[in-house]
Amino acid sequence: MKKHFSMIREFQMADWFTLANAFCGTGAIFAAMRFLQDGNERDLMIGMALIPLAFIFDVFDGNVARWRNESSILGRELDSLADVISFGVAPAALGYACGMQGGWDWLILSYFVCCGVSRLARFNVTAESLTGDEGKVKYFEGTPIPSSLILVIILFIALWLGHIGDSLWLGMIKIGPWQLHPLVLMFALSGSLMISKTIHIPKL
Repeated sequence: MKKHFSMIREFQMADWFTLANAFCGTGAIFAAMRFLQDGNERDLMIGMALIPLAFIFDVFDGNVARWRNESSILGRELDSLADVISFGVAPAALGYACGMQGGWDWLILSYFVCCGVSRLARFNVTAESLTGDEGKVKYFEGTPIPSSLILVIILFIALWLGHIGDSLWLGMIKIGPWQLHPLVLMFALSGSLMISKTIHIPKL
């Protein structure tokens, strides 16, 4: 028991913001599951609202770490794991809850999550080589995984206008044995942009 508490004592202030990010992402996943269980759109709205909140915590953890000069390998790993939950798995779960439930949808949503995981793993491995003289990573290769917030905003608008489930924008087509909701292709595009090595985005 003492060993568990000693690990918690090693957490820096920024790490608690990172855990708050992960908490929001996990809550969004449960909200999506609750919506599928009960059909209450309020649960889905709450889940979607938790992703911008996770983004705020994600921004704060970096700022706090730099302010207190407390950056660490542990903090970087925590940040990546939290981002996978909040900006990878959670948006995919929300997309599924909104009606992207065909076989091709599953594959594309899974591809999106795998792209996010790969993107973060690559960043962690190459962070040192991309670090400039000032000790800070100068740019991202590929779009950052929090950019999936855009997908959640689009889903929220669809929900607000009543275009989820059978009324999902762009409808549904059947390709072979499985269904495809064309709107899910925005997840495929987002995932592909995340793993692109030709896109360099300055890190603020």
